Amino acid sequence: MAFYTRLGQLPPKRHIQFRRPDGGLYSEEVFGTEGFVGPTSTIYHIHPPTQVTGWKPVYPARVEYVEREVMRMRHVRSALMPAKGDPITGRVVLFGNEDVEMSVCVPAEPMEYWYKSGTGDECIFIHHGSGTVFTAFGTLQFKPKDYIVIPKGTIYQMVFDKVRDGSPDPRYLMMESVNGSHILPPPRYLSKQTAQFLEHAPYCERDLRIPELPLTYDERGSFEVRIKSRGLVHSYNYSYHPLDVVGWDGCYYPYIFNIDDFSPIVGKHHLPPPTHQTFEGHNFVICSFCPRLLDFHPQAIVVPYNHSNLDSDEVLYYVEGNYKARRGIEASSLTLHPQGIPHGPHPGTVEASIGATRTDELAVMCDTFRPLYPTRAALELDDSNYPMSWEQHGAEAAAKSNGKKVNTWD
Repeated sequence: MAFYTRLGQLPPKRHIQFRRPDGGLYSEEVFGTEGFVGPTSTIYHIHPPTQVTGWKPVYPARVEYVEREVMRMRHVRSALMPAKGDPITGRVVLFGNEDVEMSVCVPAEPMEYWYKSGTGDECIFIHHGSGTVFTAFGTLQFKPKDYIVIPKGTIYQMVFDKVRDGSPDPRYLMMESVNGSHILPPPRYLSKQTAQFLEHAPYCERDLRIPELPLTYDERGSFEVRIKSRGLVHSYNYSYHPLDVVGWDGCYYPYIFNIDDFSPIVGKHHLPPPTHQTFEGHNFVICSFCPRLLDFHPQAIVVPYNHSNLDSDEVLYYVEGNYKARRGIEASSLTLHPQGIPHGPHPGTVEASIGATRTDELAVMCDTFRPLYPTRAALELDDSNYPMSWEQHGAEAAAKSNGKKVNTWD
């Protein structure tokens, strides 16, 4: 994370004696990255964190991609996904590459174990549902529209609240780094001297929710911790509660940022997607398209211009609102526009947008600098008509000008 924090009980110095009430030593763990020259936290456990048994593989986690030689625009309707599994086993990877995996989860059952990714950082966007993430660093209460950033190696359990009558079932989007990089705020938002968020950044430290008490669970028993690593999910057994931490400090910990706290940057003319950037990892970025005032030049065209992003594949996850540049898109849809193919507003949306002063769209975007590939699960939800939708809307507009009625794509 970008700034130092601390929680719980700590000794006055690192690597010195720190004793439990019974006179025994707390077990110190340096939780470090990049060979201990990257972000680090120091954690103090009641029990030695090395005391684990029963290691065994549980299920494969390696992702198989299909249609790797096919390059076309895609529309994946994840709203059709049935609920399955728990908040971990229910994750369904839809797109990915050597740098990042994008999955959607609609959990059907509670999580009965603890989990950590040994593969990379996780950025979870909560579309529907609320609850608590219990972590080794403390508790994090989450709600709709929260980004939950969970660094690699963090032990946690994700518990959703009971769904109230009439409320949608829990659902989230996840982007997980698989190239060893960390998901962090863009460096241009931070001071090089102090790592403080700068004045021009669209969010700052006050917007981040960091772990809180309760922190320590001192229990004996049998506790399963699953670890994702080496293309598998492995199971380990702890004879004590894995969240036995009495205190920690450092710059490496999970936190939450709500997308409604993102302050959109607006301009006289339409601004490019980097103004919406929220996080980044190596070879990918995550952006937030939020409700905002639109461009204020008297002749402004307020929807995105046609563009060829020649170095990036672009995935948009649609959360809510009216996405003015697209038709036929619903909440929970994902669209993929591959690098090199021009894309832009559907015919008719440019003229229809002129004069608009604000937008209520809400979407999460992940741009990658290597091609993204679909999984079989994505193909099962794929709208094969999407690449032709620009032509169909053109035919619709022509027919309307001749006084004819046609079937619309959406």
